[in-house]
Amino acid sequence: MLKQVALIALMGMSASAMAGQWQVKVGGSVVAPTGDTSILGGAAKVEADDEYAFTPSVEYFFNDNISTELLLATPISHDVLLNGDNAVKIKQLPPTLTVKYNFKNSTGFTPYIGVGGTAFIAWDESERGPLTGTDVKVKEDFGFAGQVGLNFKPADAKNWGVFADVRYAKISPEVTVKAGGTTPTKFDLDIDPLVYTIGYSYKF
Repeated sequence: MLKQVALIALMGMSASAMAGQWQVKVGGSVVAPTGDTSILGGAAKVEADDEYAFTPSVEYFFNDNISTELLLATPISHDVLLNGDNAVKIKQLPPTLTVKYNFKNSTGFTPYIGVGGTAFIAWDESERGPLTGTDVKVKEDFGFAGQVGLNFKPADAKNWGVFADVRYAKISPEVTVKAGGTTPTKFDLDIDPLVYTIGYSYKF
């Protein structure tokens, strides 16, 4: 799905040449997973905790209303909890592409909504606590992304603005846990985060 959204965005950009405008956004986010996963017949619960992230993005406006935004977050470290105990730390990148509709009006406030796709690119899993001595692997995953937010440009600001938005990502990467010579345990870790962001925007 992410590849299809990227192809549509690139085709639109090519068709409109350089008639639009670019915008760079720099923000800070709270990444708040909303899901958890029961394993071992319900005997154990696995969940990722909340994290903070630096989340720059770049946006291209095809016209006043339609734009596409690519989130370029720095690596995010998630602590994964097993029955409340810190069991694994995972670093991941969450590149997210959305196609947005901006509700332009006569005020400095521009609400927007967006839909698209996201990726969960994991590396450097490190086991700890109850999983020390096991081998944990987390696969990449791709899913749906949605976005709603508001950009405000003060009357005396030429290019600068401030924004706040909320994104939702449907992400459930496959996790494999193997201890010694035992049969590996596999399950999908439901993360499904809400990402709350505030920051500054600059339009070229």
